[in-house]
Amino acid sequence: MSYHAAVWIDHSQAKVFHIDREGEIEDVLKGPKHHRERGSAEMEHFFHDVVKAVSDAQEILVCGPGSAKLELIRHVHRHDKPLESRIVGVESADHPTDGQLAKYARAYFREKDRMTGGGRL
Repeated sequence: MSYHAAVWIDHSQAKVFHIDREGEIEDVLKGPKHHRERGSAEMEHFFHDVVKAVSDAQEILVCGPGSAKLELIRHVHRHDKPLESRIVGVESADHPTDGQLAKYARAYFREKDRMTGGGRL
């Protein structure tokens, strides 16, 4: 689907942006209705849905305000090893607007591509 994807995640939702030269496509995934304990079946299903949403991306940036972004990384490490190497960054981000997050992700990937010679954006 896309070369780059950015995920903003907390325990209640995940916003997934697929980014290419033409623009961004956003998908919002809802987490469990009530905050669940780390490692609960509800959270594992939520993380699995997020992984599925970015599975076609070649490079993934994960952002968020709290521990959910790190829990997602642990989930990927345990359950979705092939995706692990495609996560190129983990950043703290409070609650940006969709436009702010898309702009930040585009700049992040542009700089990364410049440093590695990728040149996709």
